[in-house]
Order: sequence, then structure tokens, then C-alpha cells
Amino acid sequence: MSSVARTVSDTRLIFLRYMRQTLRSKVAVLFGLMQPLLYLVLFGPLLSELVDVRGFGAGSAWQVFVPGVLIQLALFGAGFAGFGLIADLRSGVVERLRVTPASRTALLLGRVLRDTAVIAVQGVLLVATGFALGLRAPAGGVAAGLLLVVSLAVSVASLSYVLAMRTRTEDAFAPLLSTVTLPLMLLSGILLPMSLAPGWLDALSRLTPFRYVVDAARAAFLGDYASAAVAEGALVAGVLLAVSVVLGVRRFRGEDA
Repeated sequence: MSSVARTVSDTRLIFLRYMRQTLRSKVAVLFGLMQPLLYLVLFGPLLSELVDVRGFGAGSAWQVFVPGVLIQLALFGAGFAGFGLIADLRSGVVERLRVTPASRTALLLGRVLRDTAVIAVQGVLLVATGFALGLRAPAGGVAAGLLLVVSLAVSVASLSYVLAMRTRTEDAFAPLLSTVTLPLMLLSGILLPMSLAPGWLDALSRLTPFRYVVDAARAAFLGDYASAAVAEGALVAGVLLAVSVVLGVRRFRGEDA
């Protein structure tokens, strides 16, 4: 069996192992969806009065807000994936897997694909809720937005695992994760478009990759597939995906992991 085929096979086995574990804890999946749903239901309606405000952007309030909440789902849902790895490190699960013939790459990818699958399902439910509340978007735009979310989930989950393997304790991981994710959420324009921000804040937000992914998702929900925003967001998401997976794989292959 070639190394690529072996990695694919091992990734499938690791994915199924952790997916079964996840399905035994349906409550955790539902609670993971609660926060973005609350934003959608309790915060989304407030934006209806801002649609005509200069700088808010084109489209309805839901076409602006739902894509942002989808990105938030990927950022926080995948960001917290590292907690599970820390528990496995403590219980020795990771070390037991490392002494098996399983590919080191598969040890990361299997976990990441599980996290991504959960977020994809949650994203579909989130969009369905958005349509129930008044969202109107083309099917192609919704598909493109979900694809960006999936790509971002893979990236964030990979980086979360890298961070977890560096810190190895919840006490160190949790505050460091919050320190990173909160500014990213605020600067990416998830809750409100950064076009409403003062010039200095808008310029600062352009230094964060999530700003471009959020803008791309919003443009896709408007049906502007050929826009520069979609191209920039797709490029940023692709680069972030490649870099994060490489970093994750190298960390899992490390002898000191």
C-alpha cells in the first residue's frame, strides 16, 4: 500500500473513532450550536434598523449577519477543539495511538475532519434558521459560504491542536485561546461590517485574515461570485488552510509531541 493510500485509510479510521465518540455526546454538539443561534435570534433582529445606515453594505440585515455568524461558528467551534486533545494527552490516548502503525498525519487529519463535519452540520442548521427568520440568499452563495466555513474550520482546528500540544493544560490553553479569538472576532467584522468602523479600526481589521473570509461569505450570500471580495477571501482561506495543516502535521510528527 502506498503512503498516500495508507494515510487516507488511517485518516478514515481515526475520523470514525472520534465521530463515534462525538455521536455519543449529542448534547455537546447541540450546546456548541446554541451560542451562534442565540446571536442569530437575539441580536440579528436589531440590525434591521441599520440597513439604511451609510456603510452598512448591500443586501438585507440577514445577508450581512448570517455569514458573519457562520464564520464565528468556525472560529469558536473549531478553536475549542484543542480541549479534547489535552484530555487525550493527559489520559495517554495520544501516546498509545503514536506507538501504533497509524500515520502521524492521519492522527491530525482524522480529528480535524471530525471537528469540521460537526461544524458543517451546525452551519447547515444555522443557515436553515436564518431562512426561517427572513434570510434570502441564492443556493450557490450559501454553498460557497459553507465551503469557506469548512475551510476555515480545518484551519482553526489544526491551529487549536498545535496550541493544545504546546500548552498541554487547560489552565494555559483557555486564556491563550481567548486572547487570540476575541480580537479576531471583533476585528473581522463578524457582528457588524467593518465598513461602519472609523478609519483606523478598519485599517487594523485588514491585518486579520478573517476579515477577508467574512467579506467573501457576505458577497457570496449576495450572489456576487465574481467580486474581488470572494477572490480575496478564497485566496486567504486557501493559504490559511495549507499553512495550518502543515503546522499541525509537523507538530503531530514531532518526537516531543
